[in-house]
Amino acid sequence: MPTNQSHADRPADLSARVFDSVLQMLPSEANPTPLVKLHALVPPGSTLYAKLEWMNPFGSVKDRAAWEMMRDLEQREQLGPSKPGRGIVEPTSGNTGLSLAALASLRGYPMRAVVPSKVPDEKKALLRLAGAEVDVTTDALCPLPGSEDGAIGLARTYARAQGDKYVMPNQYENQANAKAHERTTGPEIWRQTGGRVTHVFCALGTVGTATGLARFLRAKNPGVKIIAVQPSPGHDVPGLRNVSELSVSKLFDPSLITEILEIPHELAYTQAAALFRREGLRAGPSSGLIFEGARRIAERDGVDMGVMIFCDDVFKYMSSMRKHLPELGEFNQEGQ
Repeated sequence: MPTNQSHADRPADLSARVFDSVLQMLPSEANPTPLVKLHALVPPGSTLYAKLEWMNPFGSVKDRAAWEMMRDLEQREQLGPSKPGRGIVEPTSGNTGLSLAALASLRGYPMRAVVPSKVPDEKKALLRLAGAEVDVTTDALCPLPGSEDGAIGLARTYARAQGDKYVMPNQYENQANAKAHERTTGPEIWRQTGGRVTHVFCALGTVGTATGLARFLRAKNPGVKIIAVQPSPGHDVPGLRNVSELSVSKLFDPSLITEILEIPHELAYTQAAALFRREGLRAGPSSGLIFEGARRIAERDGVDMGVMIFCDDVFKYMSSMRKHLPELGEFNQEGQ
């Protein structure tokens, strides 16, 4: 039996914030990630809340999908006692791989992450720190289908050629990815806003977040607007995709999306800095991009009760932040 199995299923004392295992900290309707209201940067007459996904135990929104996919593999006996020694291989731009690596270590599974070379060095180091073997490939910043030498192709090769050693969750096609947000993120937002949510702003990557929360919230109120914010083509925002890059995802359902808003990718970094400086939120670049999209919709239409999915925080992206914000400076050998 995987380690921590009983701890994961045992109720935690949420009122006292006491947990038998880090697995009990994974988000749910009863244990949601926080919503924080913005003030300084919001156009007058609108209300915007940030949902702080970096408060998940492994630091990003991808904890949700990683846990759902791993539990699904265990329930289908693709991982666990019936497959001794078998682990996970996954192509990733960082966050899903990090969540899977941390969970795999806790459950006693080996993990191999296949990442594009352009992924920030901080993420590669964190993957190794979490216990994953890391293969670095020449690929787009977010893995794309095609070459067998790319991240997706290489991960599939491992899973196909060494099926006794690896199973590939495949976040780009696995419906458990979207189910995680239908089961947790959507219900959390509905409960936290008392059903008053009018807009949800999110990014496009695997599209599991947008698809899952839209399914839940639209079932509750068909009038909820789901706004997807995408970076301009040629971007360097890890984890995000422009619609032109979405052929990799089998989870994208355009009928669930009210509007797709394209934002110049440079604003991901400048607005991330503004969120920290003006709102005290240590938001990563994807959150900066999502905020800029929400701000524009608020200026154009007004937003009664908007929720922005802030995917992770800025710490994993400092090398990219320094590239876009020269005033942050470069570190010398003494780290000053």
